[in-house]
Amino acid sequence: MIEVFFDCSSPWTYLAFENLRRLAAELEVEIKWRPILVGGIFNTINPSVYAQRADPVPAKGRYMLKDLADWARHAGLTIKFPPSVFPVNSVKAMRGCIALEPQGKLVDFAAAAFEAYWSRDLDISQDEILAEVCARAGVDPAAFFEAITAPEIKDQLRRNTEEVVARGGFGSPTIFVGGDDMYFGNDRMPLIRDAVLRRR
Repeated sequence: MIEVFFDCSSPWTYLAFENLRRLAAELEVEIKWRPILVGGIFNTINPSVYAQRADPVPAKGRYMLKDLADWARHAGLTIKFPPSVFPVNSVKAMRGCIALEPQGKLVDFAAAAFEAYWSRDLDISQDEILAEVCARAGVDPAAFFEAITAPEIKDQLRRNTEEVVARGGFGSPTIFVGGDDMYFGNDRMPLIRDAVLRRR
């Protein structure tokens, strides 16, 4: 019923990741998590993100920090923005999410990666940090690092990213209800709830 294209490099996606899990549990629906590289989306169809970062509107930037802090407090999360490394290269983490899905560890690993980067300001592009994330998620680091080098894992991450663009997505998180009803961002939870209930 709910499908989520996501990248751990976005603070808004961290919020959505937590809020969607709570919503899905409440509504008793499953979530299909689809790891992507949001940078690939920006490079392909949404380069305006880079222009906004290079030449930000000061008033909008100040409000964004307040808005993010308000949402984090509402969700019971700690989000430090900007982190020391931003944007972060999340490719290994997102490949890891794909590799760990068959083991039922995608959510545990993603949760630990989000928390490491956004709450503890750790650089999830670094192998030693990813090894710690693995340990927190109950994942064998050696097997993790071997798995993320597999061509099929790399190809799946690329295909997921291409697919969300083809379906109209332009960032992370992109959420679909029932396969064709698209929502973007953390603040769409009431609309997603209504969409799930309508489909029932």
